[in-house]
Amino acid sequence: MRAVLLPALLALVSVPRMQAVWLGRLDPKQLLGSWYVLAVASGEKGFALEKATKNIEGVVVTLTPENNLKMLSSRHRLERCDVNVAVLLRQNSGWVFENPSLGVLDYRVLGTNFRDYAIVFTQLEFKDEAFSTVELYSRTELASQEAMRLFARWSKGLGFLSQQQATLQQDWGTVPAES
Repeated sequence: MRAVLLPALLALVSVPRMQAVWLGRLDPKQLLGSWYVLAVASGEKGFALEKATKNIEGVVVTLTPENNLKMLSSRHRLERCDVNVAVLLRQNSGWVFENPSLGVLDYRVLGTNFRDYAIVFTQLEFKDEAFSTVELYSRTELASQEAMRLFARWSKGLGFLSQQQATLQQDWGTVPAES
């Protein structure tokens, strides 16, 4: 686990201070609503082999009365649709969320323009595997060139190799209804 955390920590420390301060003032309400996950970089075992079969995921982000994030996601797999609900608890330091009981150790927005895209970093631990991901959230089914460029820059900066990055396949009906 330390081997995964160290490169991520070093990359985050190397981020210009101005951007880190800017994201420290991020209002969670700006992330609310429907998103498409259009690209992913992941250190998960087997990701490189399976990336060609991964479809765009739909995510709806809401805020609970306790100021935690409720994430409703839907992804089509083979002949079924997986729908998941996760509540991420706000940490004390800045705009960072977690839910260790679900394997989410760190969930944070690395960059966003507040209306079109968000670059999201997640540190995960499932069973005995610890890994991180970077995801490109987009309000539309096609990401802007700026969003794709920033996703590629963050992914590379956090040490993800090209085989660990994927632009997800188009799949209709991936955004779940808001609840």
